[in-house]
Amino acid sequence: MAETKAKKTVRMADQYDDPKYNYQDYWAGREYEHAAEEIAIKRLLRGRKFEHAVDVGGGYGRLSKLLTKYAQKVTLAEPSQQQLDIAKIYLKDTSKVEQKLLQAADLKMKNGSIDLVLVVRVLHHLPNPKPEFTEIARVLKPGGTFILEFANDAHFLNRVRYAVKGKKVPKMPVDIRSKANIKAGEIPFVNHHPKTIVKMLQDAGFEVEAVLSGSNLRSPTLKRIFGKNILINLEKVLQPMFASLYFGPSVWLRLRKK
Repeated sequence: MAETKAKKTVRMADQYDDPKYNYQDYWAGREYEHAAEEIAIKRLLRGRKFEHAVDVGGGYGRLSKLLTKYAQKVTLAEPSQQQLDIAKIYLKDTSKVEQKLLQAADLKMKNGSIDLVLVVRVLHHLPNPKPEFTEIARVLKPGGTFILEFANDAHFLNRVRYAVKGKKVPKMPVDIRSKANIKAGEIPFVNHHPKTIVKMLQDAGFEVEAVLSGSNLRSPTLKRIFGKNILINLEKVLQPMFASLYFGPSVWLRLRKK
């Protein structure tokens, strides 16, 4: 089956090519956040095995390594060449990960050729992720698995903040950049309402199999008081417990392509 070519001009997402910014450095001191994400992925993929997994927008391959425990082959599909250059070093001992310069809305893979797609920390740069959802649905096999994480605008503290103002949580994406950063052309950064994202996914041909509440204790104060080990152990308990409440700043979904 021939690869499907994009019919429209695909937006470029190469903002992380800025030589002044090193995404790997961003994760220094964020051991709790990284562990929370690994906990969610392990819980959602427990007992499952796949032939080919794609880590879409996976940066330097931070989570691609974990995917090798679940898939025979892993492709890191990343739009930033700088990130892929870092990945060559970070993944030098991980032969199962292939690295490709690709856009999330134009993966250049055959229809129905992939059985697992992972998207983490990508949607906050996409005010309208419909094209990406459509592309992921195209490359996934029927019954294929899609693990998605996104920044949650309806998390508990936000609901309190909106309620104090007598408002409801917006259903449309909320840009959390400052006016100065927007004017300076900073990378888009939006939070999404879970119900809006779920509707988009359903329209793209996915059904929700599982939900988790992520990074529930993300707070510099809590880190300082309790330390990462206690927070990580609590995170394991809270992810499924708070899932139906969309409590945390991140939402995790395991989806199945119909």
